[in-house]
Amino acid sequence: MTTQITAEDHALVRTYLLLPMVLTAFERDKRILSESAGLRTPGPYVEVVERAMNDVSAELKDIRATMRKRGVKVYEETRDSVQVVALYQCRGYHGRFMMLNSYVAAEAGLLMRKYLGLDTRREEAARNTLRP
Repeated sequence: MTTQITAEDHALVRTYLLLPMVLTAFERDKRILSESAGLRTPGPYVEVVERAMNDVSAELKDIRATMRKRGVKVYEETRDSVQVVALYQCRGYHGRFMMLNSYVAAEAGLLMRKYLGLDTRREEAARNTLRP
């Protein structure tokens, strides 16, 4: 018997959608830091962002491999000014995953802090108090 979509499957899809957005933000920030005339030595800042980008890429690769093993595949993704919506298939079941852009921004910021090696306890505590 096939199991239905689990919380772990939803978490995989969520992370699969968020990590490329984090990577894009880091790429933009790296370019801005590299081209910034206001920084005397942009190299160390760029290196920190590059390290974070490498970590994000490695995790995204792991997420994709885990999705393959679990039979999860995102087959459509749409973004507009309000939300991100993904349609996916999971072991024969079809699902729809939606995140509001405000949620995406908050989660992406938390992930960026994590990959930059910053303390995320305060943000995670605030996030957990908002959940029912």
